[in-house]
Amino acid sequence: MNTGSNEPGVAPATDGEKAEQPLGSRAPAFVQARKTLHLSWQVGVFIVGFAVVAAGIVMLPLPGPGWLVIFGGMAIWATEFVWAQLVLRWTKRKVTEAAQRALDPKVRRRNIILTTIGLVIVAVLVAVYVWKFGLEMPWKIKE
Repeated sequence: MNTGSNEPGVAPATDGEKAEQPLGSRAPAFVQARKTLHLSWQVGVFIVGFAVVAAGIVMLPLPGPGWLVIFGGMAIWATEFVWAQLVLRWTKRKVTEAAQRALDPKVRRRNIILTTIGLVIVAVLVAVYVWKFGLEMPWKIKE
């Protein structure tokens, strides 16, 4: 059953899938009606989105939710630019596919086994360190 719209840039919905919003600007109608105002609106959206994406990029090596902030900036751009809407749709599709793969029992079993092996290796390394050096830290702390 196909319940999607026939608008260009909108993918028709299939069973179990909700219709996607049409591509394009989501600026208020009074802004879109005036070309100069709409261009100013787009420049403002681009600058705000750029600032958020730049902050996210800075947060990648520093403490902070870098990727989350970058996707937030992309979402800001997606309110006005078709290319950002397409990137977000592609990203959402890939994340959904990855989540479905992660829920596969074989993949979950493999991940649990690998995590257990990793934890055993870390426990052995800690035990060897404590056995060899005791509970002393490798650095000196002055009191």
